[in-house]
Amino acid sequence: MSILNVEHLSHGFGDRAIFSDVSFRLLKGEHIGLVGANGEGKSTFMNIITGKLMPDEGKVEWSKNVRVGYLDQHAVLEPGMTIGSVLASAFDFLYSQEERMNEICAKLGDVDEDEMNSLMEELGVIQDMLTMHDFYMIDSKVEEVARALGLLDLGLDKDVTELSGGQRTKVLLGKLLLEKPDILLLDEPTNYLDAEHIEWLKRYLNDYENAFILISHDIPFLNSVINLIYHMDNQQLNRYVGDYDKFQEVYAMKKAQMEAAFNRQQKEIADLKDFVARNKARVATRNMAMSRQKKLDNMDIIELAAEKPKPEFYFKQARTPGRYIFTTKDLVIGYDKPLSVPLNISMERGSKIAMVGANGIGKSTLLKSILGIIQPVSGEVELGDYLEIGYFEQESSPDNTNTCLNEIWEEFPSYTQYEVRSALAKCGLTTKHIESQIRVLSGGEQAKVRLCKLINRESNILVLDEPTNHLDVDAKDELKRALMEYKGSILMVCHEPEFYDGLVNEVWDCSKWTTLSV
Repeated sequence: MSILNVEHLSHGFGDRAIFSDVSFRLLKGEHIGLVGANGEGKSTFMNIITGKLMPDEGKVEWSKNVRVGYLDQHAVLEPGMTIGSVLASAFDFLYSQEERMNEICAKLGDVDEDEMNSLMEELGVIQDMLTMHDFYMIDSKVEEVARALGLLDLGLDKDVTELSGGQRTKVLLGKLLLEKPDILLLDEPTNYLDAEHIEWLKRYLNDYENAFILISHDIPFLNSVINLIYHMDNQQLNRYVGDYDKFQEVYAMKKAQMEAAFNRQQKEIADLKDFVARNKARVATRNMAMSRQKKLDNMDIIELAAEKPKPEFYFKQARTPGRYIFTTKDLVIGYDKPLSVPLNISMERGSKIAMVGANGIGKSTLLKSILGIIQPVSGEVELGDYLEIGYFEQESSPDNTNTCLNEIWEEFPSYTQYEVRSALAKCGLTTKHIESQIRVLSGGEQAKVRLCKLINRESNILVLDEPTNHLDVDAKDELKRALMEYKGSILMVCHEPEFYDGLVNEVWDCSKWTTLSV
């Protein structure tokens, strides 16, 4: 049975087309991976099918009474909400049914027999619905999901504005899973999730009976939970049966066949044109030439899609620093209260270190404390000599109205416009991206702008906070290659073992230092 029908969808921003005449159908129980390079329109597609964005053309039709749950990359939680209240809000539709049940019970003593029969019938339907959805076990269900996602130890009464990015993602994900919608729409759910909770989500989705559409650049995760791939590429959406690896295999074969057909056709066109040119003037062969010209005129020309610009990252090397990059003495990190025990740690020149551990235990806070961006609760950090630090932040500011061009120009005012455009193009951004405001770009495109700043400044220590979040497969592979080639030191927060394996020579488990229960 079809849950969602999308017909002849077209959409764009300004003169930049995102989709052209796209059709899509979602059937009950399908587990779909929505894939494609950064900026191809995956999140835009999600926003259109959920009604957050109106398409330029086309029709989006859900079957009746379908409940849709959407985990958005950019969802917002308001101050005053607690973890518990957000999770419990998953059952708002049941609470409203309970209110209606109480209204009916209050009316029963004041109505005639016919109305009483009608109300009793409605009451029975509501009671069945509440029982079916485990209404009387809501507290234990909230607790179960909170425990599975590592939120219970934070306290269900904790204000959501005090949470880290990863913890907020977990709260929104927990609410969504408690809602048990008929279809789940998940936009990069593993961003900010640590390995333990990615495993839990993997098990949950494998057991999930309803349909879901998942956007993810985490290929091992994607492969483990989906059975269909929809590939978004060159304004089109194409369906492939199987996991991501199977899609890659079929797509490569399809591409090779298309290129072979294109080459054959180009040769045929050249031969026909040559024949026409040589024979159209001669009376004896004019009819044959006209026949071939007619064939040329009626030919369906095969067009190959333009190759996507592949990013190229090369980090510039600064002079060699002193032996120690940093040393801490009884360093306690945190904001209003300590997040760590006193830390006495150091990093030597040439080290490449991955920092791992659950969300919210202070990995980003530790990076910022080492760099002096925030003050520690107590203790001190001593930085080494001759450091040239390259720092990659997790997210771009949502209020940034700069175009990509101006953003890089402000950072490198001596560059010519040609040099700025070339620098952004090397990071895999097209002319239309380069002239767009940063805030309208996808998460992956924004990350490429931040990487552009990093690779164009000399450094001898790179401090990277979740550099793989939002990056597509090509960009991630190229970043790993560039970091392996980099001769300087690296201190990196990362939740993807397949990215840092073979790249780093040390892994620091930050959960050993935290004052929080994890």
